Amino acid sequence: MADDYRTTEVGGRYAQALFDLALETGKLDAVRADLNSLRTAWGESADLRRLATSPVISNDDKGRGLQAIAAKAGFADTTRNVLGLLAQNGRARDLTAVIAGFDALYARHTGVVAAEVISAAPLDAKQTAAIKTALTQALGKTPEMTTRVDAGLLGGLKVKVGSRLFDASLKTKLDQMKFALKRAS
Repeated sequence: MADDYRTTEVGGRYAQALFDLALETGKLDAVRADLNSLRTAWGESADLRRLATSPVISNDDKGRGLQAIAAKAGFADTTRNVLGLLAQNGRARDLTAVIAGFDALYARHTGVVAAEVISAAPLDAKQTAAIKTALTQALGKTPEMTTRVDAGLLGGLKVKVGSRLFDASLKTKLDQMKFALKRAS
């Protein structure tokens, strides 16, 4: 599943254009809400991921599909226009990079600290609150936290805050142990 939210050069350019337009038109929070909805939909919908990334679906069809999703969700015109532009320019596959870039620009502009918590299994409310409390103590301010599940971690957590990654996953610990054993033999 292509759910890696890293900014690419292309994604960063589109994110900057979207951010500037949203700021200029006073739609910054509306566009941010739209992108958060898209992030959730991306994680939950294989059809959306397939629509955006499939090389066999034409750019026109991608555009129509993304526009239909945006219209049904009631997205701001600014968001709809950028989705159409991404599809038209053959860049729908860069949607997650645009979201990541926009998030970074928004955080820098507003002073919000964003944290992404990746766990092997869904977190309950008590676990989420404990993680948020620990992050608040470590960062000195309350983070805006998102969570997602990656069963490949086997256990433990990964926490991304800005460009920093704190990896306490079982998979990483096992990989480190395997590497240490190879070096020892």
